Amino acid sequence: MDQTDLLDYRNMMEQALRGVIRDSLRKVAQEGLPGEHHFFISFLTGMEGVDLPATLRRQHPEEMTIVIQFQFRDLEVRDDDFSITLNFNSVPSRLTVPLAAITSFVDPAAAFGLSFSAEGVESEGGDAPPLPGAKPRAPRGEVVPFKPLPPTEAGG
Repeated sequence: MDQTDLLDYRNMMEQALRGVIRDSLRKVAQEGLPGEHHFFISFLTGMEGVDLPATLRRQHPEEMTIVIQFQFRDLEVRDDDFSITLNFNSVPSRLTVPLAAITSFVDPAAAFGLSFSAEGVESEGGDAPPLPGAKPRAPRGEVVPFKPLPPTEAGG
């Protein structure tokens, strides 16, 4: 920690922004996805607390991106993680993802996204990073411009 930041503002900001993700997921768990909203969530698969089937872990040994849009069920959101059932090749799979494992969260319908590095927040609201898959990494604290894909490319 930098001696000029003895209060650890960066950590507080990261926790607050992860709270935005938690609150968004809680709202969807209670009310469903409104309008055109959908989420791309990338996370570190090797982080403690990540629970996913062995086949998915082998396919994604470092990072994985999931889409929460049309076919999901049993979304449960707790203070520090969430669980969801998604279909992979027509096979339902239950995943549990700690909020701390999330590397990016994007809602293309709102042109909103957050990106986190192992060291903390890389960019925040307003402008969002490109959709996961492009693996953008901005210099720390710099906002990455959001460029939405046409609905057919974004899975909509």
